Amino acid sequence: MGEKEAKIFTLSEVSEHNHAHDCWIVINAKVYNVTKFLEDHPGGDEVLLSSTGKDATDDFEDVGHSESAREMMEQYYVGEIDPTTIPKKTKYTPPKQPHYNQDKTSEFIIKILQFLVPLAILGLAVGIRIYTKSA
Repeated sequence: MGEKEAKIFTLSEVSEHNHAHDCWIVINAKVYNVTKFLEDHPGGDEVLLSSTGKDATDDFEDVGHSESAREMMEQYYVGEIDPTTIPKKTKYTPPKQPHYNQDKTSEFIIKILQFLVPLAILGLAVGIRIYTKSA
């Protein structure tokens, strides 16, 4: 029995199969028609339906499926995905902003107080001295 050539699908083609009567998902660059499995999926059909139209590999791996679940997938295999049609994952990098360090503010206030408090005490002492001498 010769193995037939795997059909290659684009992500947009697979994305058209995104409802309960026709549901395809992409996992590890393979395309699966899971329509008949929706009702039997232990995680519920919503999980599979929400994985349509994208590379669902991370979703699949994050759950930690059993070996028997992985073997079961073979019966739903319909072809391969064209990897050039899957958008590259971009890592989120927050916009560069000047770093506001609260500790620097409190350090600055402490330095001012270290200078002003002794000065105020000295001024008070001089004032009392002058006041007591003149009285």
